[in-house]
Amino acid sequence: MKKTRFGYIVLLLIFLFPVSLGALDFGFLVNQYLGYGNSEDNNDYNFEYRIGFVPRLSFLVGDTGSFFTSGSMTFGYSNEFYYVPELLRTELSMRFGALGLRAGRFNYSSPLPFIAEGLFDGIQFTHSSPAGRFGAGLWYTGLLYKKNINILMTEHDEELYHSPLNYSNFSNTYFAPRRLFTSVDWEHPSIAEFVKLTAAFSGQMDLSGKDNRLHSQYLILKTGIPVNNFLFEAGGSIGTAQYVDKIADDLDFNLAFAGEFGIYFILPTNFTSRFSFIGRFTTGIRDSDLLGAFNPITTKYYGEIFQQRMSGLTALTLNYSARLVESFGTSLTMSYFIRNGLAFGEENTNRLYGGEFCAQFIWSPVSDLQLGLGGGTFIPSMGNYWPDAKAQWRIVLTAVLAVF
Repeated sequence: MKKTRFGYIVLLLIFLFPVSLGALDFGFLVNQYLGYGNSEDNNDYNFEYRIGFVPRLSFLVGDTGSFFTSGSMTFGYSNEFYYVPELLRTELSMRFGALGLRAGRFNYSSPLPFIAEGLFDGIQFTHSSPAGRFGAGLWYTGLLYKKNINILMTEHDEELYHSPLNYSNFSNTYFAPRRLFTSVDWEHPSIAEFVKLTAAFSGQMDLSGKDNRLHSQYLILKTGIPVNNFLFEAGGSIGTAQYVDKIADDLDFNLAFAGEFGIYFILPTNFTSRFSFIGRFTTGIRDSDLLGAFNPITTKYYGEIFQQRMSGLTALTLNYSARLVESFGTSLTMSYFIRNGLAFGEENTNRLYGGEFCAQFIWSPVSDLQLGLGGGTFIPSMGNYWPDAKAQWRIVLTAVLAVF
């Protein structure tokens, strides 16, 4: 009961805090989403509608600082009605010459975004110099809403993620898995006025208190080289993981790898348009004492319909995007997914999941309103893992209204 009361107090403060200050710069967003499509077994159709109200407030702190806070209340229907309150970005930023400070709940992304990306609670220090920008941060994940940070590293994480939000058991069904996340980063925008280089060493510690825990570390490097209208990017990561079994008093060590390669081409047209091809790769489960599946901290999906974690997966994506006029843009995407690695004794040794085709159209008739129409289909018969499965499809309508 005490945990439940504490949760409601936190939610009350989330929405009272922004209006308890002098509103120097106040804004309000209304987000709407409507999606309709078939399910994995193709016998049922899924309908989802949600609307989110997002107030935000910002003001200056002294001569070199700023404060920003935002929250949301989302109401929706997907098989049943639900509502979710959430504290969004709430950040204090300060600069002291070449030194920078960020504290609160703010965005962080690793050089390879599928390893760690999203809002985190913590603190980060940065230093800018001719040798590049250095950063060091420490974050905690256990106060975030579980469906927005998407931590699915262990079976316990997945059970927590898929458990329904229960307000009578708020603290055990709302928050994300408890992990301590740290990262040291370095970025140089133009070495020899030619190469952009980014590096990071990151790690997370499992604070769940469960008998089975997972700790992991990542060494990440990414580079970008512009050549005329082209941009070439390549990155990779070496990951290590320690699986701790307290009951069996056992410790397993795994080594894993991830890579990314991208080519971007700006077309010489009288409107903004771009082609891109991106390939991403992560090692999968293998019958090996050392090499294992790459396990990212947060889950980022690279398919709109087919949603698989970037663990034991190759994702190949070809995209064309264009802003045909100032108020109208479009994006066309083709993707193909391949499974990497086999579990010991697994009978299905086929690796080709299939292909996906998606399109999206965005229209902004006025600066404060954005309307979107998108859809796509995933075709398992283009592969051999589910050769007899029927295609999955989904149509999505979105609307965003901004009030300043």
